[in-house]
Amino acid sequence: MNIPTPAVAHRTERPWGWFEAVAAQPGFKIKCIRVLPGQQISLQKHHHRAEHWVVVQGRAHVTLDDQVFDLAVGQHCDIALGQVHRLANQTTDPLEIVEVQFGDDLREDDIVRLSDDYGRH
Repeated sequence: MNIPTPAVAHRTERPWGWFEAVAAQPGFKIKCIRVLPGQQISLQKHHHRAEHWVVVQGRAHVTLDDQVFDLAVGQHCDIALGQVHRLANQTTDPLEIVEVQFGDDLREDDIVRLSDDYGRH
């Protein structure tokens, strides 16, 4: 399989850190995500995609529906289509994960924010 990568990787800044799409094809996208110390993404869900997270640096504090747990480097979790989730960094060190998205619509507007520290809807 030939996985095309962006000609120039584009880093997208967010209040909690940044993400960078590193590969994409119809049906999946691979992103590198960095969450700054003490920050977290919005509590959210998606209508068109599932995700798989692998921790590559730091320690992830994960919310999946009513479960809350930590993941260390090399550990991973799956986020099912429609599952409520949040990724947080409760440490003083950077957190980096690789996220693989699967679905029929992988645009950034497929985010239903349920709670957000930064006032986004």
